[in-house]
Amino acid sequence: MLELVGTGVLAPTAQQVADRAGVGIRTVFRHFSEMDALYQSMDAWLEGEARPLLAVTPPKGGLEERARALVRQRALFFERIAPYKRAGNLLRWRSRFLQERHAHLQSVLRTELLRWLPELSEAPAELLAALELATSFEAWDRLRGDQQLTPKSAAAVVERTVLALLS
Repeated sequence: MLELVGTGVLAPTAQQVADRAGVGIRTVFRHFSEMDALYQSMDAWLEGEARPLLAVTPPKGGLEERARALVRQRALFFERIAPYKRAGNLLRWRSRFLQERHAHLQSVLRTELLRWLPELSEAPAELLAALELATSFEAWDRLRGDQQLTPKSAAAVVERTVLALLS
């Protein structure tokens, strides 16, 4: 499942998972009685892979320097989780587990935004919401997918947006 999603198959079937693993479809269902169990297993692996990218200590320095570093950190994180997040978004409507994980990620990203830029705790709610949007996976995915920007160009757009909002 990880390999399939990682290579762009966003909603692999149980048969595709079985074929990729070189086992029969019954074996897949013996180990994963329902799709949420498979999503949970994939999420646990991804958490171990990607969570350290969020655990970076914000640099010392001024607001602008920390904002630039935050954008770089988010770019690395979003690039790592992109295919898995796209798959989760596609399937979220039918999985309580994926809905909960999406809400959890939103909470983590908000917490991290305030950890990197603590000045925002005193900012107007609209500014915080705008910065959450600008630094969200959804904004990143639009820049990378719909607008077909490179990671470097997408990061430059997000950085420009964040710095404009902060000014």
